Amino acid sequence: MEITRQSVIGDVLDAAPETAELFFEIGMHCLGCPMSRGETIEEACAVHGTDADELVKKITEMISKK
Repeated sequence: MEITRQSVIGDVLDAAPETAELFFEIGMHCLGCPMSRGETIEEACAVHGTDADELVKKITEMISKK
C-alpha cells in the first residue's frame, strides 16, 4: 500500500493497525470515531498542527519494517 497525504486514515489503519501509535503521537486519540477514519492524513495533520509529510514518512517507515 502506498501512503500519501491523501490516504484515508481508516484505510491505513485497516492495512496496518500498528500505525495507530503514530496517529496517537500527533494527538489524534479519536481513531474509533467514524469521522476521523474518513479523514485524509493531510486533513488530520492540519487539524492537529502536524506536518503531513513527516507523518507519511513515519508511517511508510513503520510499514516497510513489517
